Amino acid sequence: MKRLKSERGAALLEAAITIPLLLLVSVGIFEFGRAFQTWQIITNAAREGARLAVLPDPTPGVVETRVREYMEAGQLGEAQTASIDVNRSSSITVNGAGVSASQVTIDYPFAFVVLQPVARLIAPATSVGGPLTMRAQAVMRNESP
Repeated sequence: MKRLKSERGAALLEAAITIPLLLLVSVGIFEFGRAFQTWQIITNAAREGARLAVLPDPTPGVVETRVREYMEAGQLGEAQTASIDVNRSSSITVNGAGVSASQVTIDYPFAFVVLQPVARLIAPATSVGGPLTMRAQAVMRNESP
């Protein structure tokens, strides 16, 4: 009976249960922080592209080049695989009147470094562990020639 009431090893058991949970929470914080940073970079890259797209008679390909340069400067390794759509014939409403605008849309494949492999271990038959697509969009009014 004395052996059953002993608390020897209880701290080891508690540590074995709590340390993996603490590690998962801290890795989750880092991963979602990295995801937010990536979203901010592609949002700013879309704005940079829209600033060039609104200029009268822009050089073909200059918007896409500037967007990729911004993404590479922001340390995004998959900048070349991002899908960039430039629409110079969009329209927006300003003070009740429709004006021409340029719209830049970026689709970027983002993969979590730790959380996606963990998700594949838990649910291997689903598409949970694949990269997700982040989308950023910027619309600006075209300048008059």
